[in-house]
Amino acid sequence: MAPAPLTRRTVLTGLAASVIPNAAMGQAVRWSSGTETPRFVPPPGAVDCHFHTYDQTYPAAKGATLLPDDASPDDYRALQLRIGTSRGVIIQPSTYGTDNRLQIASRQALGAENFRVIAVVADDISDAELRRLDAQGVRGVRFNLGFPGVLTVNSLPLLAPRLADLGWHCQINMRPKQIEDNAELLASLPGRLVFDHLAQVPQPAGVESAPYRIIRGLLDRGRTWVKLSGPYVSSKQGAPDYADAGAVAAAYVKAAPQRLIWGSDWPHPSEPKEHKPDDARLFDLFAQCAGDDVAFKRILVDNPAELYGFAKVAPKVSP
Repeated sequence: MAPAPLTRRTVLTGLAASVIPNAAMGQAVRWSSGTETPRFVPPPGAVDCHFHTYDQTYPAAKGATLLPDDASPDDYRALQLRIGTSRGVIIQPSTYGTDNRLQIASRQALGAENFRVIAVVADDISDAELRRLDAQGVRGVRFNLGFPGVLTVNSLPLLAPRLADLGWHCQINMRPKQIEDNAELLASLPGRLVFDHLAQVPQPAGVESAPYRIIRGLLDRGRTWVKLSGPYVSSKQGAPDYADAGAVAAAYVKAAPQRLIWGSDWPHPSEPKEHKPDDARLFDLFAQCAGDDVAFKRILVDNPAELYGFAKVAPKVSP
């Protein structure tokens, strides 16, 4: 993402980073390159709204195309320590279809109070099963429509009203052409929509593209959220700064900071294992796109608390 000029917060948080316990300094994390901590220090209650766990003892769904190596809750704890987040949202990957057991078990392993789950379910799931998943910390259903799976575009109007009644949302991962082809449907859906990975706005057109205009229209209606995650999904300029994707992220921040969230996308399943991104650098690039302290905290703490039902973080009281 495109870097912004250094601000006072950059300097102050850089100084704050120097007092993070040594365990967080120079720590290697599986499926992440680099070892440094971010220059920008997340505020208390910061949420990573997009990561996965993998375990080959759980069967992959028939036809699954992404089959990463194991990425455990303990591996993710190391990333938390390095980045400085304290809460998270575990996203069901396409690998496991509608078998949500691993992500739910990972929530328990990481600490149920501070984690939520986005599941994948079948069109005909019963109300009782939805209530059971709700009790296990599920707060939405992922429609990962860029990959073959049990859910399709036609599943959206079937499930969206039921999810809205639960206070859940539809988390949507669509390719740009799918967004264009289904613009009217997306605008008609009840409840909240959350788009993964900057809504995959295509490059090099970026903010001049039809998908961006469609997503902006949805944002302006007030019930759509965008996840500032996975800049490598759409970037043509690539690492280390993903400047083209960063321009899209900055445009979203300017338009609707109150409906944006951030996610690491660890363990970066779409990226080759020998070329995993540096999560600390990705976090700093996001922080620069956020632009100021107010938006930075809103995206990391306040917006996820509203969307996923996390408890409010009590403000620090000076002695």
